[in-house]
Amino acid sequence: MKSRVLVTDNLSAAGLEILNSHPDIELDVRSGLSTEELKAALQEADGIIIRSGTKLKADILAGQRRLKAIVRAGVGVDNIDVTAATKEGIIVMNTPAGNTISTAEQTIAMMMSLVRNIAPAHASMKAGKWDRKYFTGSQLAGKTLGVVGLGRVGIAVAQRAIGLEMKVLGYDPFISADRAAELGIELYRDIDEMIVKCDIATVHTPLNDQTTNLLNKERLAKMPKGARVINCARGGIVNENDLADALESGHIAGAALDVFVSEPPEAGNRLIGQNNILLTPHLGASTEEAQELVALEAAEIIVNFFVKNEVRHAVNIAPVSASEMQGVKRYIDLAYRLGLLLGQQSEGQGIKSVQLQYKGDVSGRPTKLMTSAFTCGLLHLALGDRINIVNSQLMASERHIAVQESTTKDSGDFTSLIQATVETDNGKVSAAGTIFGNEYLRLVRLNGHQLDAYLDGILLIYRHQDKPGLIGHLGTIFGKHGINIAHLALGREKLGGNAVAVVNLDSMPTEQAVKEVSGTLDVNAVDIVKLPTAGAGLPWLGL
Repeated sequence: MKSRVLVTDNLSAAGLEILNSHPDIELDVRSGLSTEELKAALQEADGIIIRSGTKLKADILAGQRRLKAIVRAGVGVDNIDVTAATKEGIIVMNTPAGNTISTAEQTIAMMMSLVRNIAPAHASMKAGKWDRKYFTGSQLAGKTLGVVGLGRVGIAVAQRAIGLEMKVLGYDPFISADRAAELGIELYRDIDEMIVKCDIATVHTPLNDQTTNLLNKERLAKMPKGARVINCARGGIVNENDLADALESGHIAGAALDVFVSEPPEAGNRLIGQNNILLTPHLGASTEEAQELVALEAAEIIVNFFVKNEVRHAVNIAPVSASEMQGVKRYIDLAYRLGLLLGQQSEGQGIKSVQLQYKGDVSGRPTKLMTSAFTCGLLHLALGDRINIVNSQLMASERHIAVQESTTKDSGDFTSLIQATVETDNGKVSAAGTIFGNEYLRLVRLNGHQLDAYLDGILLIYRHQDKPGLIGHLGTIFGKHGINIAHLALGREKLGGNAVAVVNLDSMPTEQAVKEVSGTLDVNAVDIVKLPTAGAGLPWLGL
């Protein structure tokens, strides 16, 4: 069955051709849709590619059960309610690579134009004047540039500035000191320590709660008198009113902005009337090359998502390549089944927290996906098809369930082991699973008992005292009711002590059969657990 991809903004012909020519994709191009038309169109779409024109807010995304993926042909996702998409189980991906060079070049162009007064000099010439002395500027060589955010664009700007013989400082909480040194950037972990040393500051971070108003009144005042500010990232990272004050006072000598809080800027925006400012209408990615690159990247991302299960440049789930997905798919399935098992074992007990341990070879794989899959299984009884691998962590958080994971290379007796402990109001339940060969999922521990059970189909779990004849009696009961035992695994503490048996049944036992098993002397408890059949696909992402 083909995956239907909706495109609602202008996308280059090269990108559309990739979608239109792929045998597994059905392309639907519609622009200028009203809110209601867009909501209706999404009901029939598996994925959507947008640019900045389409706004996917919470009211539009609510109840979109078919939609699996949103791809933003560009970097910023502020026109997408990512939280709402996550809650609906929709993956959001962007295309950070396509805009990198064009945005970096726009930043350098604006910086050079600003310090050399290119725009006012041009306007003066167009007015018939010749004011050489009035437009005396500054050279960039020898100046100190502070780059706020050392992602793709920030690094590209830094590399070009170094080529202009500038001293480059960089603020970023995540880049390693070795990588910054390799690039020739003097790294700072505290923006306030860096900003006092900058002749020019340029921002290259996403817009979020932590970066909104990052350059505000206090930080602008810390910059050396006569410094300049550039923003080609997102409107709102630099506080516009505070910047206007700093420009009017003369403390900041000039600013260059390609982005604004409101686009286009609202009437009365104080920055528009400043003489010492350079403004452009969000042109960072407005090159022919960038538009084609982001269209190609967006098309490839959504095709690979539906065809190869690849999750590239996701903003609300751990990314994973197609090759990684092939290697991790069975572990995701194992984690999901362990979650289903413990979810049914803890039903009605009030889940408080989860501790997952990844041991051995599995610890080096994308464990966050496995944790999301386990959580999805754990909460499946309560939430049904409302929960999936995308939104499970959010759903758990909303229910105040703490989910923690840890990894270790030491796996004990197994090459890989996933161990899960769920704390409930009534105590703890735990299970551990592994993979035998390349495909056989096994339950190897249950509440401290070691065993070897199949993790598929219908499981009857009974806790009992280890006494002779009990297993034979169990077989007799099921035989009488016409229920076949496919496999039986037994774990016990010691001879004659507490024991647990996990019985794989070929069909659901009748109430009478379960009642007879439960009534057997020395049986403490009996539970039925329903798991997917062996080899069944996972219920999300087409896995």
